[in-house]
Amino acid sequence: MKIFLLSTFYTICLIVGQEPQKDSASFVFDPPSLRINFGETAKVNIKLIDQKQELVNIPFTIYSANDPGIGPTPDWPGTSINIVPRVSDDSGNALVTVQPKRSGKLLLKVRSTSGIVGEMVIDVPKPPINQLVFSKTPSKLYVGTLTQFTVKVFDKAKVLRDDTDYVLKSSDTSIADFDNFGNLKTKKAGRLTVSAKAGDKIEKFKVRIVKNPVRSLSLNFEQEQIRTGDVLHLKVNALNGAGRIVRDAPIRFSFSGQADYGEYGLPASGLVTEDGRFVAETAGLYTITASSGVFSDQKTLRVVPRAVEKDVRLIGHGLVSDVKSGDLWVWAGVGKHKGKDFAATGSIFGNGEAYFWDVSDPANMKIIDTVTVDARNVNDIKVSTDGRVGIISREGASNRKNGFVILDVSDPYNVTIISLFNDDMTGGVHNTFLYENHVYAVNNGRKYDIINIEDPKNPFRVGVFELDTPGHALHDVWIENGIAYSSNWKDGVVAVDVGGLKFSEKDRSDVKFNPLLMKSGKGSPSNPVKLASFPDRKGRNHSAFPFLSQTTGDFYIIAGDEVFPNGLENLLNNKPSSPRGGFHFMNFNDTDNPKEDAVYLVPEAGSHNQWVYNDILYAAFYQAGVRILDISGELLGDLYKQGREIGYFLPKHREGIIPNAPMVWGAQPYKNYIFLSDMNSGLYCIELVDKNET
Repeated sequence: MKIFLLSTFYTICLIVGQEPQKDSASFVFDPPSLRINFGETAKVNIKLIDQKQELVNIPFTIYSANDPGIGPTPDWPGTSINIVPRVSDDSGNALVTVQPKRSGKLLLKVRSTSGIVGEMVIDVPKPPINQLVFSKTPSKLYVGTLTQFTVKVFDKAKVLRDDTDYVLKSSDTSIADFDNFGNLKTKKAGRLTVSAKAGDKIEKFKVRIVKNPVRSLSLNFEQEQIRTGDVLHLKVNALNGAGRIVRDAPIRFSFSGQADYGEYGLPASGLVTEDGRFVAETAGLYTITASSGVFSDQKTLRVVPRAVEKDVRLIGHGLVSDVKSGDLWVWAGVGKHKGKDFAATGSIFGNGEAYFWDVSDPANMKIIDTVTVDARNVNDIKVSTDGRVGIISREGASNRKNGFVILDVSDPYNVTIISLFNDDMTGGVHNTFLYENHVYAVNNGRKYDIINIEDPKNPFRVGVFELDTPGHALHDVWIENGIAYSSNWKDGVVAVDVGGLKFSEKDRSDVKFNPLLMKSGKGSPSNPVKLASFPDRKGRNHSAFPFLSQTTGDFYIIAGDEVFPNGLENLLNNKPSSPRGGFHFMNFNDTDNPKEDAVYLVPEAGSHNQWVYNDILYAAFYQAGVRILDISGELLGDLYKQGREIGYFLPKHREGIIPNAPMVWGAQPYKNYIFLSDMNSGLYCIELVDKNET
């Protein structure tokens, strides 16, 4: 059965071709350029005119072009400029209010529904420096030690300035002096002032240099053999002349190694942290050294390969080659279909299709129904835990009535539309999540609205969550245990209580516990309460997934990038594109002071969506396929280099939209299989098998 929800105007435009060709119309900006200060507002009149200087009556999107990686389409809102409105009406003319949220040469861009583009420059002078913040301000240091200092530079707009140099100075270089890398080397006892200068701003603190009491060091660690990727905790005792421990002695760590010459003869490489954690990337013999002043101790250990690799076997494939595939969701059938398995996939840059599949026999997957709605993108699909209600998102509707569609999926062979929700969602819904009879819909790329669907025929808004940061933007939201994890580009990951259960310390049954639940209990769908966050200074945070390690009890939010450094034209024009980015493991054990512990990057590829199950990460890496990663144990450093990859699969098909070109959108583990959606060639099912089974 096919369901069509297409407006007459949209259908006629497609058939007759009323929209102008790219070379027959252009955008005109008044004024043609702007120079305004950070935070100020200005008006820009934008017109789309034809060769006769007459208005072309079609809508267009206004967006910022200075945030690489923002969104999968060029009309995704950026964080450099606040823009109101972001979408014009059908007149071909828009009076737009702009407010820059960063300094520099910013680009205001426009794009019509027919692909006509234009841009103007907004020149925003850099605000003066206002504050310098030292990474540490110790009151005492020991003679003969080296301490590194860094400084954060903020301007009057409270923006962290990465483009501004600062100078560190010692008031008495005979006592201590800085090298070119911010290290203060102490030479003799005395008092001095450490200062940092950036522009006209100076920040200082006083420090006392005292005689170093350390006379010996003792380095120990429990294991003499570890695997690549295992984290070894180094224990060091600094002793004075009487054999007593000097607890505040500064310790520096280093290592040297000799790699085991395997297939490639890799050099020994790894990471040792300031707080005494060591992880190796390659197998071999490593000698670790701890030092304090002129005293040191060292110890050797062996590192062996992690050896977690498995083979990946293709089970089945369902080809979709007339439209790019988007998100997927796999679920178990209910009612008369109990015992069967089903999947749904969305579509990108198409005509609003959502496909429903019978995947009970994954070797013979087949489309059993199609729902078509008025949309350019149906890129997100979710199904309720009881397998009866489905949600598909809508962007690019011809009448701008975007939003989401509520479906009855209890019979996947005959999916029906229950209702539509498009109230105040003209900018489009890019992503949704369905949790406990509520839809969390990412609205216009700036917030998520919370819609009650207890009666799916009569949905209604009960709440909304939006950040108050300058130029904020939002891409994605995922919910577990009543906590919503949103992805907010430059604002990074944000955890919000939307109905999490309140726990106390005495409620812990073991170490495996999400510490955010300790802070939850006050929020609800109608009263979302922010719990914690971690910013992304590069502005690439596209996805977030909570991960409670089953082996260590550590709690992470895995933050995924999305960035297209060469632009999106190839993606839009069905040519191979070159996205980049990776996944960042944010440790939230201390919810007030989260930190990044590890990263997973695949060289020359770009990250997209992720899923975690049983300490295994299933990561979509666009042109590098789906990657399956062992994330058991403590995590530190570069996970890709540590031999943690269990396997990978590159979906290729000669009849794909781009033949033989992988472009994986996302993957979902289900039962003993892994299902994945490839933008160029549809739905795949794979499985992991031991090496000796193939």
